[in-house]
Amino acid sequence: MRVAHFSDLHLLSLDGARALDFANKRWIGGVNLLANRGRHYHTGVFESLIADLNAAGVDHAVCTGDVTNLAMEQEFHFARGLFDRIALGPDEVTVLPGNHDAYVARGAQFFTGYFAGYHTSDPGWEWPDGDAWPLVRIRGDVAIVGVSTSLTTPWFTAYGQVGREQLDRLRQVLVDPRLDDKFRIVAIHHPPAGKWARSRIRGLRDRDGFAAVLAETGAELVIHGHEHRMLVHTLPGPGGTEIPVHGINSGTYEAGSVDRRARYRIYQVGEADSRPSLVGSEMRVYVPDSGQFAAEPAV
Repeated sequence: MRVAHFSDLHLLSLDGARALDFANKRWIGGVNLLANRGRHYHTGVFESLIADLNAAGVDHAVCTGDVTNLAMEQEFHFARGLFDRIALGPDEVTVLPGNHDAYVARGAQFFTGYFAGYHTSDPGWEWPDGDAWPLVRIRGDVAIVGVSTSLTTPWFTAYGQVGREQLDRLRQVLVDPRLDDKFRIVAIHHPPAGKWARSRIRGLRDRDGFAAVLAETGAELVIHGHEHRMLVHTLPGPGGTEIPVHGINSGTYEAGSVDRRARYRIYQVGEADSRPSLVGSEMRVYVPDSGQFAAEPAV
C-alpha cells in the first residue's frame, strides 16, 4: 500500500472578489498575499504535483489542509476543480480543512460543500449527529483517521483545536476492534508535537489532550501540515512505544531556500513481524528548472 501526503496548497482565485469580501480577517490574508504568498505559492506547482502523483502508482493520497488562501467560495470551487484532476478520485483522496479554510466562519461551510466527497467516512463509521470528524477510511491494511483542527480564530492568530468531543471520538476509533490489524495513520493539520505545537499563536491548543489519547490507544503514524516544513517528532504510545509524527512542506512553494521548496512524501506500508508496518518512504521535491517533481537525493 502506497500512501501519499501533501499539504498547505493555498490555492488562490480572486474571480469575482469584491472589496467587501476583505472587510474582515481576510484583509490580513490579503496583505500577506501581496507581500508573500502571491509571489511564492503557485498553482502551476500543484499541477505538476498532480501529474507526478498520477504517475507514481500510489493507492491513496492525504492532504492535511489549507487548500485555499482566504476561504472564499471561488477559491474552494477553483481548488475542487484541481483536485478532480487527481486520477485516484475522491474515494482515494482524503482532504482535511486547515486554518486558512476557516479564515472566516463561512469558509467551513464552503469546505464541507465543495469537498464533501473527499472527507466522507466509510459506511459504518458515521457519527449519529452527522458530524464528519474524525473521519475513518479503511483501505486495505491502512486506516486513515482524519482529525479537524480548523476553526475561525481572532485576527493575527492561526492556532487550532481538536475539541473534547472529537478527542473522545478519536479514542473510540483508535481502539475499535475493526482497526486491530490495520496500520493507523492519524492525519491532522496543526502539528501536535515539538515546539511548533506549543505556540500560543500558531500551535495546537489541546495538544496535551491529543497526546494523551495517543498514549492510551496508540497509532502507527501521525501526519500534519501547517508549518510548511519537513518536521520529524514522536509522541509517546502505549507501553513505552513511540509514534512517529511527520510534517511536510507546502505543496506549492517554489521560491526561497531549497529546504522550503514544495514537497510531498510517499509512504510504503508492507508487512513486518506479521503486522502491517511502515517499510519505506520517498520524498518528492519540486525542481524549478524542469517544472517537475523528482525523488529527493539522499543526503
